[in-house]
Amino acid sequence: MSLTERPSDEFISLLKKSGDSDQNVAYAAQREFAKALELPLRKGVLVGNILGDIFETINVEPGASTEYPLDLISPGLEGEHVAYTNPGHGRVPERAVESDYVMIPTYSITSSIDYLLRYAREARWDIVGRAMQVLEAGFVKKMNDDGWHTLLAAGVDRNILVYDGDATAGMFSKRLVSLMQTVMRRNAGGNTGSANRGRLTDLYVSPEALEDVRNWGLDQIDEVTRREIYTASEGGAPITRIFGVNLHDLDELGEGQEYQTFFSASDGLGGSLQSSDVELVVGLDQGANDSFIMPMKQQVEIFEDPTLHRQQRAGYYGFAELGFGVLDNRRVILGSF
Repeated sequence: MSLTERPSDEFISLLKKSGDSDQNVAYAAQREFAKALELPLRKGVLVGNILGDIFETINVEPGASTEYPLDLISPGLEGEHVAYTNPGHGRVPERAVESDYVMIPTYSITSSIDYLLRYAREARWDIVGRAMQVLEAGFVKKMNDDGWHTLLAAGVDRNILVYDGDATAGMFSKRLVSLMQTVMRRNAGGNTGSANRGRLTDLYVSPEALEDVRNWGLDQIDEVTRREIYTASEGGAPITRIFGVNLHDLDELGEGQEYQTFFSASDGLGGSLQSSDVELVVGLDQGANDSFIMPMKQQVEIFEDPTLHRQQRAGYYGFAELGFGVLDNRRVILGSF
């Protein structure tokens, strides 16, 4: 079942029963309705988040440890890099202090929604379905924020900010991509023959930065790349590759936008851009797939809220238990333009 499409007649019948004037019938249907929502909501949360291609989801059994050994990432070099974890939703990520392992804390995230009972009785899936999308979006927003806050904290701790001193402030340049590649490689540890040698694979930039790319002249990009840019669908796959690096646009990046504000705010990370620069760029090494971890102890569960019947409303709430960790902050590099 998809939350954006009209469900089966059987599901619509269940929806009508959930708004029944007989409380016993309504409660039983609401309980069944809640469980029927769990699978599509779980799928929707994973599809809707902007972390799916970054953090590896690791399902952890209840009571099991979320301890991760660091010596498996860079054997013998554990002291040369730092791990970051998120202690809870909305909190500033913390530097892990363990020596050869890191414990990633897990915590609950919640979301809820309610609507008039008559919308259920009248089988108004156009309204109820939209309410379920809002419920889903509540989970997605919290996951995205916590994951990206952890990435940004890991990057700030490196005290490295790459910028193109020859470019006009506020203009995303091709040279900045090249400089970030070099700085990432030089500061990734190891040598040419090292396993999982660090390299820049992905850049996350604002929509305005991609607008700059679209305006690059023929002296900066070839016709093949230009065609990729012009034909790329908005919100789809990475728009293009510059020097083999995937470019992704992120609405939360950009001057005055949410993640850049978290980066620079005194009650956030307290980071700063190069003087006169106005935007942040986030570079990641996703080649090794060994550092960005999302342990999940409990997937999304949905429950009915029987306390709302007196108000002639139906309500649902849910929660999940997860965590975020960056095991090696050398996989993150920040830049500005």
